[in-house]
Amino acid sequence: MALADDLKRVPLFSGLTDRQRRKLGKLFNERVVPPGITLVTEGKMSGVCFFVVADGEAAVRIGGNEVARLGPGDHFGELALITERERTATVTAETELRCLEIPFWDFRNFAHENPDVMWKLLQHVVELLSAESPAPAGPGAV
Repeated sequence: MALADDLKRVPLFSGLTDRQRRKLGKLFNERVVPPGITLVTEGKMSGVCFFVVADGEAAVRIGGNEVARLGPGDHFGELALITERERTATVTAETELRCLEIPFWDFRNFAHENPDVMWKLLQHVVELLSAESPAPAGPGAV
């Protein structure tokens, strides 16, 4: 399966044309990770990549507690992609994991050239941040 086909399963990239997906696919590297290997570690600057799960399953842990499972079409690393800060969770391969990774500078260039991707990424990040913290109160909060 071509990387562009793997990217077709990612909601973040669903609005892209086939041509855009092929162009983006050329920027990703494919990586096979054995079970038990940690790809990113909470609280650390563990790499500068955004990841898409192509095959397999990974566990997401925060503070040592599993909070989610990732499978084909899921992605992670988008907060570090934007903030260039420490990772907010630890992600570990539970099964053999085939993932696609792209350095943040390549992804940023692509997103700047494709505003629809930037907008979807912004919406996704807002959803993530809204789920983590209570609604703000006060003037301008709505």
